[in-house]
Amino acid sequence: MHVLSTSQATWLIKKRRRMHMLVSDFGRIGFDPFLEMRRMQQEMNQRLSDMTAKAAQEFPPVNLWMGEDSVAVTAELPGIAPDDVDLTVRENTLTLTGERGSPAQDERSVWHRRERVYGNFSRTVQLPFRVDPEQVEARFANGLLEVELHRPETDRPKKIQIKG
Repeated sequence: MHVLSTSQATWLIKKRRRMHMLVSDFGRIGFDPFLEMRRMQQEMNQRLSDMTAKAAQEFPPVNLWMGEDSVAVTAELPGIAPDDVDLTVRENTLTLTGERGSPAQDERSVWHRRERVYGNFSRTVQLPFRVDPEQVEARFANGLLEVELHRPETDRPKKIQIKG
């Protein structure tokens, strides 16, 4: 025969009470799995809509690669002409500004879902080091902006030879 300690006995009694309460609550209240699924779907929709709102605030999406003497930044700008984008560089920040025009629409049309954001945008990217504004190259093709920014010669790491 196994003897339980007081703490083990207390834990076992509480566990049995909880199990009894769960079983008896379902019988009394009733459990509708479809109602629970609808609640979960509404919660997921709300969370996903929050994510799309946050993602819309961070337009355009960018990637950044760092090399030894330069940094490359790419930005996705679908449907935007190169003339509608402005780039500015100051010290170690790159700022992209522009406008995404809204497509022409018929007055009788009613939106069913509208997730793409239109209008002015601005995105500032912190760079890993100061860059030389005179050594910036920008290319734009197929909705992808590629910017290469070079580190000033004076800021580049120098190898120092140790004399023995």
